[in-house]
Amino acid sequence: MPEPLCAANRLGVVFFPAFDWAISATHPEREERLLYTRDQLQEEGLFDIPGITEYRPAFATHAQLARAHFCLPSVGAVSTDSHLASAGGAIKAARLVLEKREDKAFALVRPPGHHAMRVVHGNRGFCNINNEAVMLEYIRDHYPHPEGRPLRIAVVDTDVHHGDGSQDVFWNDPHTLFISLHQDGRTLYPGTGFLRECGGPAALGRTINLPLPPETSDQGYLYAVEHAVLPILAEFKPDLIVNSAGQDNHFTDPLANMRLSAQGYAALNRALNPDIAVLEGGYAIRGALPYVNLGICLALAGLSAEDIREPGWTPASTRQRPEVGRHIAELCDQAVELYRHPPRQPAEGREEDGWWVRRKHIFYDTDMLRESQNEAWRLCADCSGLGRIETVSERVARSLCVLVPRHACPRCRAEGVALAEQARKSGRYAHVLTLDGDKADAAS
Repeated sequence: MPEPLCAANRLGVVFFPAFDWAISATHPEREERLLYTRDQLQEEGLFDIPGITEYRPAFATHAQLARAHFCLPSVGAVSTDSHLASAGGAIKAARLVLEKREDKAFALVRPPGHHAMRVVHGNRGFCNINNEAVMLEYIRDHYPHPEGRPLRIAVVDTDVHHGDGSQDVFWNDPHTLFISLHQDGRTLYPGTGFLRECGGPAALGRTINLPLPPETSDQGYLYAVEHAVLPILAEFKPDLIVNSAGQDNHFTDPLANMRLSAQGYAALNRALNPDIAVLEGGYAIRGALPYVNLGICLALAGLSAEDIREPGWTPASTRQRPEVGRHIAELCDQAVELYRHPPRQPAEGREEDGWWVRRKHIFYDTDMLRESQNEAWRLCADCSGLGRIETVSERVARSLCVLVPRHACPRCRAEGVALAEQARKSGRYAHVLTLDGDKADAAS
């Protein structure tokens, strides 16, 4: 008689399907994305395995969302209760791990978030609020490093779409390493995520993009993890690893062109060994998500996923052409070299009077909304620099967002306060928002 299963790692699974939120009744991003997963996990007896426990999320507060975002015209205008629960589910997963109630945690939540940028006017790429960004701010507010140094966190995004929102949030943060493995932006939304996009002036080399060619399979993803992601993580030495666990690179997903299987996802997570995983995309609702989520749960728990076979799987369905493998090998070599020897200045923008300035035009494809930004970062030798973002959209008149980074030097902090005061007095802006990284109650 076989020995009963017992998880090698204690795993907490935070589940929230967002019953009351959908872009439309037939849109790919709707509640069925997780309802079939819930049935599969119960049918397979996942929560009967000792060491695997299901949890409900807590609600994030508006103030917690404002620790990561400038929401215009307000947090309440761009988020719903479902967004508060989804971000709260990510926070719950972090608490389970950091309070040592579990070894690993998986936030199986929706709506997703990795296309939500620092400034939010609406929904783009199905995302309003960046769950991982909110979670990271919560972690840094409540669980500082015991030695007093900045907490080093790595976010590895394995969604098939480039995590452009997460890249934007962490762009000038030297203490967060953001790595995105995604289908080449020349072939898929949002059309970004190229190797040259490697971070802001204070964080060069802290953004690493691996734009993988269409039809990359289990073989290609695992090669990229082994030959690029893991060596970079070993050199960065993060205190915590987070996986943005998008699943739309599955071979049956209707929105992309990759060839990953549930077995491949499980192997990827075993290799990456994240502390926390947070669900992002994935729209093969019946044929992929239940099996992929099961595989990820088993991998995080330290259990074998070799018996999982999703519908439609054959050896041919996940076969990779040799030229795809050769391209990935070259890409991995370039990515590691870029991390070790980043350029002297960002690829985007230019220096103007002691500030690094980039101008952005952002399209909110779900809300059909256009935003223009002038983003500037003060070039500072003593901290990562003061952030200043002027933003205007068809929904919100010109507004100013001032970001004082964590561990800001006295000069940048004083200049940020003065900048916000002057902007309010000028009457030029519909909204003036400030976010002070070192003050958990400072977002306003």
